[in-house]
Amino acid sequence: MEVIGYIETVDLPELELFGLDAKIDTGADSCSIHCDDIIVNGDMVTFLLHDEVHASYHGKKITLPISKRKNVKSSNGKSEERIFIKSSVKLGCKTYKAEISLTNRENMKYPMLIGRRFMSHRYFIDVSHKYITQKEK
Repeated sequence: MEVIGYIETVDLPELELFGLDAKIDTGADSCSIHCDDIIVNGDMVTFLLHDEVHASYHGKKITLPISKRKNVKSSNGKSEERIFIKSSVKLGCKTYKAEISLTNRENMKYPMLIGRRFMSHRYFIDVSHKYITQKEK
């Protein structure tokens, strides 16, 4: 298993997103990404990405098939229905498919959250370090 820090950069190559800062969160069940203007049209969803650190992502509009809809309890304890998409996520030297919820994370420091379901049986987390995978390259 690969060792990662509590903050890492991830790539979502299918969405042409590279070098996104992500918080590794064992308290979260699933992955999520910061976006808004989420519009559902049948079995498709369109959304706007926001990441002021990456100007090419900020305001990028993406349309993808909906993977599922699920009620998710956020860190503030409120439950909300979220739309999930599927995408490959590269963390460290491995790439895996993940279900990612679309949500507004504007009050959060990192645009992406990596949950325990994605990490399970794949990574060890060293909570005393961040960006371990960058230092290993």
